Amino acid sequence: MKTYRSYCMVCAGTACVSNRSFHIKEALEREIEKQGLQDEIAVVTTGCNGFCAVGPLVVVHPEGIFYQQLREEDIPYVVEEHFLKGRPVKRLMYSPPGEQTPIPKMNDIGFFKQQRLIALRNRGLIDPERIDEYIARDGYFGLAKALKMKPREIIQEIKDSGLRGRGGAGFLTGLKWELTRKAKSNGGKFVLCNADEGDPGAFMDRSIVEADPHSVIEGLIIGAYAIGANQGYIYIRNEYPLALKRLIIALEQARNYGLLGKDILGSGFDFDIKIVRGAGAFVCGEETALMASVEGRLGEPRPRPPFPTEHGIWSKPTNNNNVETWANVPSIIRRGAQWYSQIGTETSKGTKVFSLVGKINNTGLVEVPMGITLREIIYDIGGGIPHEKAFKAVQTGGPSGGCIPAELLDLPVDYESLSEAGSMMGSGGMVVLDEDTCMVDIARYFLSFTQDESCGKCTPCREGTKMMLHLLKKITEGKGTEEDLETLEQLAHEVKETSLCGLGKTAPNPVLTTLRYFRDEYEAHIKEKRCPAHVCRQLNTYRIDPDACTACGLCRKECPEDAISGGKKQPHLIDQQKCVKCGICFDVCKFEAVCID
Repeated sequence: MKTYRSYCMVCAGTACVSNRSFHIKEALEREIEKQGLQDEIAVVTTGCNGFCAVGPLVVVHPEGIFYQQLREEDIPYVVEEHFLKGRPVKRLMYSPPGEQTPIPKMNDIGFFKQQRLIALRNRGLIDPERIDEYIARDGYFGLAKALKMKPREIIQEIKDSGLRGRGGAGFLTGLKWELTRKAKSNGGKFVLCNADEGDPGAFMDRSIVEADPHSVIEGLIIGAYAIGANQGYIYIRNEYPLALKRLIIALEQARNYGLLGKDILGSGFDFDIKIVRGAGAFVCGEETALMASVEGRLGEPRPRPPFPTEHGIWSKPTNNNNVETWANVPSIIRRGAQWYSQIGTETSKGTKVFSLVGKINNTGLVEVPMGITLREIIYDIGGGIPHEKAFKAVQTGGPSGGCIPAELLDLPVDYESLSEAGSMMGSGGMVVLDEDTCMVDIARYFLSFTQDESCGKCTPCREGTKMMLHLLKKITEGKGTEEDLETLEQLAHEVKETSLCGLGKTAPNPVLTTLRYFRDEYEAHIKEKRCPAHVCRQLNTYRIDPDACTACGLCRKECPEDAISGGKKQPHLIDQQKCVKCGICFDVCKFEAVCID
């Protein structure tokens, strides 16, 4: 393989692609050729680098120089200064919020320093569409080792590692494999990869598949060999076109290299993988609903037992894990259970990938050791809250998780601690909320999502979430009563206890945790008819500060009810009888003259 003086690793995850990173790549290739450097400088397209907030980005190796927020017009200057004159361009480097001094190298940036990469080990380092680059990073070495082991030895290694499922409940992966292995079947067994990521603000699985599809494929092959399955499925939502494209390419490459199909690596083991595209139903994240969809039936859950390890796809024993779980397997087999089990906490081993979004400076994808605190993730890695606002809460585990308040910022991130706080690990969504967030409205938002996505099969989830949502809307509109608050809490507990599947059982979590930690906000909405965060507009009163008003007339022009009066050089007034509290005047005012009481 040809070597180069420098490698420009262009991030081509979905976030950077949406910011024209393919155009950056093309501009780099044109300018490098124009300067006659094509034999010295290579341009490589990678998957998601993780630091989505500052894309599009390019990392130059071997130095590790990190360029961010690039534009096509920057490229000629970068090529001339960096690659011809040897002077990296400081103005295009990353500077932390509130600081002027740039940080040249990626590994010195706070966002990257505290991360530990296992599932994301090849992030930003390989072209995901070239299998040779994955192999060069020890890819498929774990499979080669596994094929020389006995299936029970592989399962024991996974059990000893302490790996738990990264998709929700955190069930021990090795134990699930063992149950599937022991299950009786006269017609074969299946392994299944759940890439149907439906949580708002979550993009962990999508990014892993985009950046390193072979890690998932290798994990599936190892798992299938250990369990005794000859067919695997990857269930991926159709809204992930880039991940789907790279997965299709990777599967074809693996077949061409003898890593899928008949007699894999001369071992006598036959195994192949099919892709099943999901239509975007949130309920298909629940494994029995997912399996029904794989079979071509309506994606809705069924009662358990029997569990999928005995009665899964087409009634055959089926082992289901999510993308991140499978991506961990090759490293565990290659490096050993002891190595993996030394990372994390006593009961939560290894690392966890989170999508860090919301009111935070450094949005993106992070992988951290289990046991790290929320404070370290939000402030040391995430860079804190924009505009120096106060941190209020963090929603973990997606719409099925809970809101953890500021007083628990030093909570360690592991399965048990999050559960005790009323939340959950889930698949790894982490939405940060600041002082301007109304926690009642947040509960309403997440419940509206789960209610809309309910399959409707069981009455507690179908009707219970609808009733809860109705009560939350009443409260945010200033029509709630103290009796509504009691009913809401009672309903939440009943839905949690009686729903058919895990999605229904966890749907009340946002309500229960906001009631637990932010009950005063509910009471303010009900007793005082006031939203402390000024988010619930039906509870706001808008007025214009005459000292700040410049009489520009913009608010009067935009008001849909003609509720604002005032002429040139005259401070404007809002007629409270006409005002419908839409908040447009507040949104359009450029001089902060519109106030909320």
